[in-house]
Amino acid sequence: MASYGQFCAMARAHEVLGGRWTLLVVRELLCGSRRFNDIRRGIPRISRTMLSERLQTLTFVGAVARSDGEHGPEYALTQAGEELASVVSALGTWGQRWLPRHAASEDVDLEPLLVDMQRRVCFDALPKDPMVVRFELQRSQPRFMLLKAAEASVCTQNPGFPEPLRIRGPLAALVAWWRGDTSFAEAQRGGLAIEGPRTLARAFPGWFARYQFARVAPTLQTRELQRRRVAHADKRHR
Repeated sequence: MASYGQFCAMARAHEVLGGRWTLLVVRELLCGSRRFNDIRRGIPRISRTMLSERLQTLTFVGAVARSDGEHGPEYALTQAGEELASVVSALGTWGQRWLPRHAASEDVDLEPLLVDMQRRVCFDALPKDPMVVRFELQRSQPRFMLLKAAEASVCTQNPGFPEPLRIRGPLAALVAWWRGDTSFAEAQRGGLAIEGPRTLARAFPGWFARYQFARVAPTLQTRELQRRRVAHADKRHR
């Protein structure tokens, strides 16, 4: 591991945590992922080799503990790793408050979004009968979310349950709603469509506790910068 050559505790911590993907691995562990493939589902662009290296580093410094589970290796944060929750939360809050948001111009994957939605299902709000919600977002492969009394999972195929709702339209509209950039009604005006029984379609947004930082509002300075970037992007596409 390359050293900054400094006595400073912040510099020493950054030597361990400052590498690409590292804090995203910590985020996934904080969100409850335990197995290698579960961690990778939340960070689909990380290579298997890189994820293995990051887990080894975090284990070496004592932030992660590896154990042999029933279905293979499992990873969990130690006390040292759990203390990083405040670091991850501070970064998320800062990014939500100070970085301009324009989902239509961002390079975003569908899978991590659906994984986050799966984690934040409000089971008490779901209909009593199990169902599958089909997601057909532009430029993304169809995905299916199974919702039942005490289980939510994202699948590449319908696991065999009724499929009353279909979500269609631009991925950017779903991202903007989930992240707190827009209301659900505004996302629908942006092209997001729900096909299915009206009662279920109306209830759908209430089945989830939105993204952890959705309530963090951008500053006026961020909104102005965002407005300028959107105007510039619109001008370039004319």
